[in-house]
Amino acid sequence: MSIQYLEKERVFCLNTPGSTYLMGIAAQEGFLGHLYYGTKLEDITGAVELFRTQESPYVPEKNERDRGSFMDKFPFEYSSHGVGDFRESSIRVRTMGGQTGTSLTYVKHEIYGGKRKLEGLPATFGQEDEVTTLVITCRDEATGLEVELSYSVFEKLDVITRSARIINGGLETLMLEKAMSGCLDMDGGEFDVLTLHGSWARERHMERKPLGHGEFAVSTLRGESSHQEHPFLGLLSKGADQVQGEVYGFHFVYSGNFVAKAQMSQFGQIRVVMGINPEDFCWKLEPGESFQTPEMVMVYSAEGIGKMSRTLHDLYRGHLIRSPWLHKKRPILINNWEATYFNFDADKIVSIAEESAKLGIEMLVLDDGWFGNRFDDNRALGDWWVNEDKIKGGMGELVAKVNALGMKFGLWFEPEMISPESELYVKHPDWALQIPGRKPCRCRNQYVLDITRREVRDAILEQVFQILHSANIEYVKWDMNRPLTDIGSAALPADRQGEVYHRYVLGMYEMQERLLQEFPNLLLENCSGGGGRFDPGMLYYSPQIWCSDDTDAIERLVIQEGTSLLYPLCCMGAHVSVCPNHTVGRSTPFATRGMTALTGTFGYELDVTKLSEEDKAAVPKQVRAYHACNDLIREGNYYRIASFWENRLYDCYQVVDDKKEKALVFFTQVLGEPAMHSRRLKLQGLKENAKYKLSLIDLEGEELLKDTGRVLGGSVLMHAGLQVERPWGDFQGRLFFLEEV
Repeated sequence: MSIQYLEKERVFCLNTPGSTYLMGIAAQEGFLGHLYYGTKLEDITGAVELFRTQESPYVPEKNERDRGSFMDKFPFEYSSHGVGDFRESSIRVRTMGGQTGTSLTYVKHEIYGGKRKLEGLPATFGQEDEVTTLVITCRDEATGLEVELSYSVFEKLDVITRSARIINGGLETLMLEKAMSGCLDMDGGEFDVLTLHGSWARERHMERKPLGHGEFAVSTLRGESSHQEHPFLGLLSKGADQVQGEVYGFHFVYSGNFVAKAQMSQFGQIRVVMGINPEDFCWKLEPGESFQTPEMVMVYSAEGIGKMSRTLHDLYRGHLIRSPWLHKKRPILINNWEATYFNFDADKIVSIAEESAKLGIEMLVLDDGWFGNRFDDNRALGDWWVNEDKIKGGMGELVAKVNALGMKFGLWFEPEMISPESELYVKHPDWALQIPGRKPCRCRNQYVLDITRREVRDAILEQVFQILHSANIEYVKWDMNRPLTDIGSAALPADRQGEVYHRYVLGMYEMQERLLQEFPNLLLENCSGGGGRFDPGMLYYSPQIWCSDDTDAIERLVIQEGTSLLYPLCCMGAHVSVCPNHTVGRSTPFATRGMTALTGTFGYELDVTKLSEEDKAAVPKQVRAYHACNDLIREGNYYRIASFWENRLYDCYQVVDDKKEKALVFFTQVLGEPAMHSRRLKLQGLKENAKYKLSLIDLEGEELLKDTGRVLGGSVLMHAGLQVERPWGDFQGRLFFLEEV
């Protein structure tokens, strides 16, 4: 069994295929403490000694005069607040008397097969034969507060997920001011911190730096997981790379304000906490009420960063994404946004669809500008009715024309927003988040709807459902183009205003859940000004997320590398766009743009009627390559071979099928170099003793595969390398196919 309780030692042992997680109940007072997390231990005899409670400062019963020293050094499994542990706390609760001290001790535990849902929250899932769960109940005797710490261990993956349910078991109201999802205390060592940072059109750029004494944190207060920071933190042993070294990965299944901290104490101990950002958070808990934290995912790899990435990919494909589209090819779409912006009518959309259908594109997505009085981005959000001055004949007639061409139809919405110039705002100005007496902050000339309120959610979904029922709409792009400000709800009392941020996220989750219940076969793609809400929580509702508004093929190399550090390739919305690129002004070859977009869901973001004849002729060849490669890209195992983020010259990654019989190798020379005749690429994930035929996938030629005449051994490819001739010029891509012979 993957979870055991050793009663004599009072130790919990959690085993995955390659890791062990140990915690125990300290003698006397019953503090729950962490013992070990790392490479799997075959025998844990003597592990309880890792508490070091038999040495100074000893447990309080032996040395009450130095209780504070014990509290500030003991490796707590869920750290306390205000009673002697001066490191980062996991929980803070304020009583009606104004005090905030909390100290938790073990009460009981339960072990069961399977995994229960988290109420109102996205979370990983698994059957009884796939996952085992441990729930440990701890209690603070002074307040009656109880915390249920949940640990779920996946049988075939080196993954442990954690969350906490906080219950007011006392007789008076408590104000929950901080509630982390998990805490990990480790005995120390030299580590680097790996995080993802960015901005609009520059999401998920990796950053690595040494962890020193003090505190390192990534966080957001934007109400969304954000372009700027990502709810991930990695600890890497010194020298760890893609294939070797210890890696601890922590990922948060949540789409709102978060914080992830790594702290090195005065004694060199390391504490990691992750959870909802406590700033502007306060949840009122009446006696008997509870609060459920979102889920924290922990991955351990003794085989470098690459193993962590593949573990997360397998977890999310197998135990988080629920969509019926998960294991299907997504239709190749064309989106009209960069083609027309707001300047279109039904005839223009049909003309794009007609040309697209001839080239093999399978779905047309109508983006912003089809509704209300929406002729620019200053108006009409919230007025979700068809503008028949633009869409003459209505949505049903337009969709029917597109369907008649053999294409599917998709539609853009931004359901969480409201424009000051909209009929909805005139009727319901109090439906926007706002602080009484303050001038509200506009972003993109729009406000944020107060979807903490049921009546607001109902009104918006009623409009959205009416549109979707009116025509054969098979795809929805759900956008969110601004952060949250003016955090105030007219529907909540003063002592619950600290709940707005979290209630907003819960409201958004509920809206998406209701959308999918109403339209169970809908292909939903989430978006937030590009990749501003690309997080595990959103994958629970949509199998793909728009990766970035920056569609430049070279910028996307770094963005997609950072994204694929954590997420399977099938999640990344990726399109071919025109040049000069609308975001950065760079011009890259059409074939390179196609190859970069093939890594993700694949589609087009352009006016196909205005393409050159040469580029237009290349579209069916890219479509052919998508159909030939997508099963492997979507389901295969991802290996990072070289990083443009690191070397600034070239990029290379590889996708291998489970049987190790087929592989795709993506190589992009970003900058040409003088006197560089070829480059050697050491591949991964192949069979040592197999032989592989090497072909070139041609995105421009008449034949898809070009036989290079080369057959190479798996051990040669992995240890000596694949010799790739230098392409001529900048921004040149090569896509290789390996097949066992």
